[in-house]
Amino acid sequence: MSLLKGMNERVRNLKIWDIKLAQGAAMCVMLIIAKLIPQIMEISIWWFVVLAILLGIKPMCSFLHK
Repeated sequence: MSLLKGMNERVRNLKIWDIKLAQGAAMCVMLIIAKLIPQIMEISIWWFVVLAILLGIKPMCSFLHK
């Protein structure tokens, strides 16, 4: 079994609660990085908006096409 297949099998076993907890942990890590490097927050908000849209395209397409 390849590494990616093994990881996919493990992810399929996760419940929504586990996924949301992982997302919360990722948000906390990003807040820590923003506190440690305050120059990040001086970037225009539109860069964050564009990045959020670009990162959300693939999951949204997968969600809508299945």
